[in-house]
Amino acid sequence: MVGTMRFGDTAAIVRLTMASVPRFFTPPAGHFFLFGPRGTGKTWWARQAYPNALHVDLLDPETVRRLGARPERLREMIAAAPTADAVVIDEVQKLPELLEVVHAVIEEGRRRGGGPRFVLTGSSPRKLRRGGVNLLGGRAAECWLHPYMAAELGTQFHFAAAAESGLLPVIHGAEEPQANLSAYNALYIREEVQAEGLVRSVGSFARFLEAISFSHASVLNLANVARECEVSRKTAEGYLDILEDLLLGYRLPVFSRRAKRQLAAHPKFYFFDAGVFRANRPAGPLDEPGEIDGAALEGLVAQHLRAWCHYSPGRHQVSYWLTRSQVEVDFVIYGESGIHAVEVKNTGRIRPEHLRGLKAFGADYPTARLALLTRSRERLVIDGVTCLPVDEFLAGLTPGTPPLSIEGRTA
Repeated sequence: MVGTMRFGDTAAIVRLTMASVPRFFTPPAGHFFLFGPRGTGKTWWARQAYPNALHVDLLDPETVRRLGARPERLREMIAAAPTADAVVIDEVQKLPELLEVVHAVIEEGRRRGGGPRFVLTGSSPRKLRRGGVNLLGGRAAECWLHPYMAAELGTQFHFAAAAESGLLPVIHGAEEPQANLSAYNALYIREEVQAEGLVRSVGSFARFLEAISFSHASVLNLANVARECEVSRKTAEGYLDILEDLLLGYRLPVFSRRAKRQLAAHPKFYFFDAGVFRANRPAGPLDEPGEIDGAALEGLVAQHLRAWCHYSPGRHQVSYWLTRSQVEVDFVIYGESGIHAVEVKNTGRIRPEHLRGLKAFGADYPTARLALLTRSRERLVIDGVTCLPVDEFLAGLTPGTPPLSIEGRTA
């Protein structure tokens, strides 16, 4: 969140970059939660979208102390800002009891036929739900803000930089992105994990972050991760829950609708941003050539597809497909726009074996649109599979447009 995350002297550059990037996110008409990891620009977006709002910043310790001692003070703050067109509460999970007051104010407004509009940002929705907190009884929509999409950046999108440093707004445009990513990691561990008392041993959690980075873009074997960081499987499961609670990582399920084959049961794991993955993944001489670059590239595509699903009208979800015989498709996008299967290869040369998973998926789901994304500069259609340069695919991915609307020439 710009304004609280300042790395060196780059804050002004980052703010300038954010000011020049219009976001694809479109707010709903009524009250809503806006969830997203720290640094995705929720506060910046809200201040631009609602310049006349009452802004309540729960990352400010004094504000938290005053409202924590007496949550009803929120009513007094609202009454003292009669011309505000909205009430924006930043990082609402820091003070969940405020939601009871918000709920009461909304109900009073409904009875009077008026009342303020609430915009509630947060970086841990599951933390609210697990605490049994009232999420306004369905009276507020749940929305998401992601790292930049390539099409949001337009000419500011640089594929190589995105694959190396990710697309977090708080990192994009910084003079030293790698150092800032390390600071971002440290901030999460210090302010979210340690300060909130989420784990007994911060050192063990830091080792877990490193260990699970080897599972990024791979089928998750949590028992192996637990052994690698020398904790029990139960502890590793708890650490993974924390990563998901903080929106730093997520599990991608297997696509199994009307399955015609025996499928794998385990999900894949991804960090939410390619740069955050690289910041946690150590490199060494035992890495296979291109191993880290390939995982980062797949993660970059994953974060774009998740953002596309959340920003596009209608319901869509991303999963992956893996049979018991190890035939795999990296991503399946399923929803009102149809079925789209996407395979990502970190190569500049298209080979027949790259199409194997997509062809198998197409045989089971004949209406699916199939795409192979590579670093090749060619646009081809081979046996019904559209082969595209991955950077062109990302640059052309816009909400409301089918993800595979870019065509290639027949080989």
